[in-house]
Amino acid sequence: MAIILFDGNAYQTLLPLTYTRPVADLRLGILTIAEKWAKYLKQDFSYHTQSYLSVKFPIDIQSENLFIHGAVCPDEQLLEAINKLKTGEALKLDGRLIAVRLSESAAKTFDDKAQFDRTIDYNGSPIVIKYPEDIFRNNDTELKKDFQLLTKGRSSAAISSTNTIIGNDFFAEEGAVAECSSFNTTNGPIYLAKTTEVWEGTHIRGSFALCNNSQVKMGTNIYGGTTVGPYCRVGGEINNSVIWGYSSKGHEGYLGNSVMGEWCNIGADSNNSNLKNNYAEVKLWDYTSQRFRATGLQFCGLVMADHSKCAINTMFNTGTVVGVSANVFGAGFPRNFVPDFSWGGPHGFETYSPKKAFETMEKVFARRDHRKFDDVERNILKTVFELTNEYRHIGL
Repeated sequence: MAIILFDGNAYQTLLPLTYTRPVADLRLGILTIAEKWAKYLKQDFSYHTQSYLSVKFPIDIQSENLFIHGAVCPDEQLLEAINKLKTGEALKLDGRLIAVRLSESAAKTFDDKAQFDRTIDYNGSPIVIKYPEDIFRNNDTELKKDFQLLTKGRSSAAISSTNTIIGNDFFAEEGAVAECSSFNTTNGPIYLAKTTEVWEGTHIRGSFALCNNSQVKMGTNIYGGTTVGPYCRVGGEINNSVIWGYSSKGHEGYLGNSVMGEWCNIGADSNNSNLKNNYAEVKLWDYTSQRFRATGLQFCGLVMADHSKCAINTMFNTGTVVGVSANVFGAGFPRNFVPDFSWGGPHGFETYSPKKAFETMEKVFARRDHRKFDDVERNILKTVFELTNEYRHIGL
């Protein structure tokens, strides 16, 4: 049976993060949502996503197919309900399709708004990601679930006796290295994946995950609800933030209540605000309505999509959204919405041409021996550039 994770309307509401990936490829906790489903269902997966993404994220249809909404995180109760589905039966939560089992012919014309042979209402309460801020606000919960999923019945590898570990929920995979650092697990688990390094003088308070081939630099302070994805390097102060992978925040500066995509770079001494001076509710730019949307949150920092970067001493206002492949620099606070493929800062923005952007991306990819900026990546980003043209001409 094929497991196929579909985008649904979440593709629009999670922009700009989903311009470059299917919804289920979002990292939340330790794993991506797709990786969670693979662990729960014990088999591989594919994606039903936007046509321009399907070359990189292809669909695999078989004789029997289970479609699952990519914004829904698995749990044992939901898994039990899904496993009971028969061909043609759909599971819905508050009227929204979350899973359906289909034959090969039906799978080829799948539409999440279609009518199915039988609909079953689900009364559970799974974590469902609708907006970008849902990622960091649910990261602590999902990190704790993923920790149990990955470490159940296993023992941690030994790490150096120069470290101080407080509490019992600490796990290091073979090949993880840490020296002269403190790990406090009394409020949440701490997970160090293989080939990770925590350098001297670091203080980490769980929940926290450091994914494979990533490094935490000397003197870093990390607070709970934080995930650092694979092939990252981080430093400074980080709180309740998710960094997906291949990104760097390697210097002093604060990142809090934030989401940072892949291939991003935060310049030295850059900071984001996560609380307004008047303690008011934070609003975030919404791509679907083309206006700022109330989040219901008092603490909400930076949302930065893939391939974006900022120069040293950049200051991001509370609730700033930075689109795909933006380059931010200059003294002062840039505006709260930086459109995709923009170049500039507080003094104003101009279009960051794909040609120039791609020259930088080729150099960034070349730093990772196993990754290549190829025509697949290039064509996805060309499409994103076209899709986001209207936002570069909005006067805010």
